[in-house]
Amino acid sequence: MARTQKNKATEYHLGLLKGKLARLRAQLLEPGPGAGSGGGAGFDVSKSGDARIALVGFPSVGKSTFLSKITKTKSEVAAYSFTTLTAIPGVLEYGGAEIQILDLPGIIEGASEGKGRGRQVISAAKTSDLILMVLDATKRAEQRALLEAELEAVGIRLNRDPPNIYLKAKKAGGMKITFQSPPKNLDEKMVYNILRDYKMLNCEVLVRDENATVDDFIDVIMKDHRKYIRCLYVYNKIDSVSVDYLDELAREPHTVVMSCELDLGVQDVVERCWQELRLMRIYTKRQGVDPDFGEALIVRSNSSIEDVCDQIHRTLKETFKYALVWGASAKHIPQRTGLGHVVADEDVVQIVSAWKA
Repeated sequence: MARTQKNKATEYHLGLLKGKLARLRAQLLEPGPGAGSGGGAGFDVSKSGDARIALVGFPSVGKSTFLSKITKTKSEVAAYSFTTLTAIPGVLEYGGAEIQILDLPGIIEGASEGKGRGRQVISAAKTSDLILMVLDATKRAEQRALLEAELEAVGIRLNRDPPNIYLKAKKAGGMKITFQSPPKNLDEKMVYNILRDYKMLNCEVLVRDENATVDDFIDVIMKDHRKYIRCLYVYNKIDSVSVDYLDELAREPHTVVMSCELDLGVQDVVERCWQELRLMRIYTKRQGVDPDFGEALIVRSNSSIEDVCDQIHRTLKETFKYALVWGASAKHIPQRTGLGHVVADEDVVQIVSAWKA
């Protein structure tokens, strides 16, 4: 099908509008330095524990009930909309880790335009390691689509990797735009126009993904305002739907099902959260003493011995000599390693340091 010139022109126009919209939205949600507080007190919950999970969902889908079941927190529970008005932190203890769970007030449609307490809800969601989207199994399609659109609008990208596009601003030299393979949805003129609109006149661009879209390109330009977070969709109230429908739901990717009322599957949700957070337990050992399996250090996946040192004490690296590692990541037992060695879940680590008197 030959594409007419008119469509091309419309596409450029839409591309520029998308870029402008993204820029204005970022200004709206993250007022620059020196701007007023923007009415109302914010709720900043200090980050604590080994990881943070944000619970998002429409009012009365059972977030607070879920929170009170898995943590020692009592959130106000009632069967009407907007019961929870501030962000309530709870602590979930699992596998020796303390995971902070934030019950964010039900996001209302329009939070991305700065309505309601939307802005604070969103900034709290952006700092979390995992988003738990609690949905009502009886209203699945519309709720999920609305929430995804809301989070998408404020720059939170769920279960996605950053676009495979390299962009580097330069001091001079104009624009250099390269495509690794001919892209299907972008062309040089479009990229040039969007960059010019963002006043990025000197830069280098390399598009490595042939399926990259205008939205992906804008995400790369706005990367300071974008957050790529894993999301787990949790369908509550499964006691109100048919078994066939439930089966279909449970097989969807990144999805778990439960019923808070009947106490079904709540523990499964907790286990899935642990898997999604990809945290690892590391046990430490002193020379000549058996490791203490009662107390674990919690580190992120792909952590190295260096991260383990930082977790123990920030000055430990200065006197570090070598580490001895027992466990899945060791080639032989024990393996003597340097700071760069990547540890695995439930490894035992002994740090040997050169004491400076």
